[in-house]
Amino acid sequence: MTLVNGIQSEQVRVFDRGLTYGDGVFRTLRVSASRPLCWSRHYDKLYADCAALGIVCPPEAILAAEMAELIEETPDCVLKVIVTRGESQRGYAIPEYMEPTRILMASPVPQYPANYLTDGIRLHLCSTRLGMQPLLAGIKHLNRLENVLARLEWYDSEIAEGLMLDMDGNVIEGTMSNLFLRKGKTLHTPDLGRCGVAGVQRQRIMEIAVRLGMTVRVENLPLARIYDADEIVLCNSVIGVWQVRELGAKTWQAGNLAARLRSLLDDDGH
Repeated sequence: MTLVNGIQSEQVRVFDRGLTYGDGVFRTLRVSASRPLCWSRHYDKLYADCAALGIVCPPEAILAAEMAELIEETPDCVLKVIVTRGESQRGYAIPEYMEPTRILMASPVPQYPANYLTDGIRLHLCSTRLGMQPLLAGIKHLNRLENVLARLEWYDSEIAEGLMLDMDGNVIEGTMSNLFLRKGKTLHTPDLGRCGVAGVQRQRIMEIAVRLGMTVRVENLPLARIYDADEIVLCNSVIGVWQVRELGAKTWQAGNLAARLRSLLDDDGH
């Protein structure tokens, strides 16, 4: 089921800038037993991303009412909330005031192999690099062509995710996930000040790690740091947390970080 500006529809107008320019932002979150998980955090991030691009973010009450309509039909789903700048004629110039377009989509929860949780996943090192644009860094905007190209690099069903670097060779994220590495009692995650998406789950894990007494460091992570890590985990709001078992010729033994984080995220996620 899909709502466009509150009306059940699967169409947007051809003049919508989300279509013509990728001029918009989005959030993806789980709905479990009719409850949108971490919705307040997702809305805060949606609002902040809209503000960074100068887009008028719809009021939370409007989105919440429309979510409730979707959830009534699909109480367990993946919910995607898209906000575009709205409609305009050809050209990059933006009218003085624009009415944003809001799109809410409910989709089935993806079914991943059970061993992703028990054994960890295989990770592909992508040759597609992320361009560096600080004005867009951290924002979950609609321009995701780099991720699309990276995902085209493999068709092996045994590979669950791809690792993306920036133009300087620093690790940034997965094609659909954020990344953490553990070295001893320190949790490291890439600096997303020049590119990449700062996900809600990433922020939650950093907060949880501090409560666990771990040191959290946000920094540039050359690829060599990945291979030297004790554990690597990936996260997003749909998959939760996966441990990386294999990257190229490098393998890691099963650890308990991913399972521990999943448990704490579940306890703290409502």
